[in-house]
Amino acid sequence: MTPSVTASSGSTSRGDPLQWQDEGVVLAVRRHGESSAVASLLTRAHGRHAGLVRGGAGQRARPVWQPGNRLQVAWRARLAEQLGSFTGELLAPIAAVLLDDPGRLLGMGSACALLDATLPERDPHPGLYDALLEWLNELVHGGAWREDYVRFEVALLAELGFGLDLSACAVTGTTDDLAFVSPRSGRAVSRAGAGPYAPRLLPLPSFLVGKKPADLDQVRDGLRLTGAFLRRHIFDASERPMPAARERFASWLTTRE
Repeated sequence: MTPSVTASSGSTSRGDPLQWQDEGVVLAVRRHGESSAVASLLTRAHGRHAGLVRGGAGQRARPVWQPGNRLQVAWRARLAEQLGSFTGELLAPIAAVLLDDPGRLLGMGSACALLDATLPERDPHPGLYDALLEWLNELVHGGAWREDYVRFEVALLAELGFGLDLSACAVTGTTDDLAFVSPRSGRAVSRAGAGPYAPRLLPLPSFLVGKKPADLDQVRDGLRLTGAFLRRHIFDASERPMPAARERFASWLTTRE
């Protein structure tokens, strides 16, 4: 769905420039020409949206247009279907805050890369945007950021229409001792309900069904769980690889103790 835009003169006639203002988190930036860049942002009201940043590759602007940073942005174009251009003001320099913490920086890069690779362009997802801000705040200020990263991927799957049903066992209907997830249906399965089929199922970490805190083994299981459904429904279905940033984050977690 293409969001509405407003013309600067109150008109949408062919010759009038279109523009809007919003806040957003930078997801990706690639150089364009000698000094400009094309930035992709997740904005609150306009979804994942790209635009040209004139001078964005320059020394002054580069620290502002970094993945993870939260900006106040203005987008402007002559026609709605054009790439258009961004101008922006830094609201939260999240990337700079995390520079000395490789693990958190990898986690942020993974979240940004996944959003950039999976969300349809210009389709608003305000709930997911708020969830991203909440997780970034926890990433910066401490807390259970690793397991909440897994919860963020669960929320992303739900937003894309592939939500997991972890409310009750798909076999017995019980809500007790949920230990697995069916790789086909995405529904939880209890230990008793799994029976001899347990080796074919995906482990369900207990922190995803309301039990805290999570250890690193559970976080790794959580990433394997969400990764399986991201691959099946998104990346394998479109013959694309999982984003390298997500793979790097998962690999980093395997080295933690």
